Amino acid sequence: MATFEKREKEKKRLQNQEEKKRRKEARKANSSGGGLENMMAYLDENGQITSTPPDPNKVRKPIDASEIEIGVPKRIDVPVAAERLGRVDFFDTSKGFGFIKEDITQERFFVHISGLLDEVGENDKVQFEIERGQKGMNAVRVKKI
Repeated sequence: MATFEKREKEKKRLQNQEEKKRRKEARKANSSGGGLENMMAYLDENGQITSTPPDPNKVRKPIDASEIEIGVPKRIDVPVAAERLGRVDFFDTSKGFGFIKEDITQERFFVHISGLLDEVGENDKVQFEIERGQKGMNAVRVKKI
């Protein structure tokens, strides 16, 4: 003998099943049928996104691997022993380091107190050489002019 509550639960369960079937059929009817093919995107030879796959018969341009630059471009080696002229841009005597700005290229070089031959201050005209340090080119053998 089924109670009223059990009959109501059974009705609700059947209604939910029928609703689920209707939604499934509606999704099938609304889908265009392509599946994965409709979701695919391709790149053409100019790097633009398109919906058509590339033509495998087209002639590909040869690529020279030596022309590809990844990261920082190659730096031209500077002659190490060349004497340069510049001006002390900044120098902190308490910390023992500063920067020298070269007159010709306007490039800034790090200088440590250990690389000084004379005592220098800001805006002093100096003559120096450069050497490769751990983090780049450093000014060494710095003389006040």
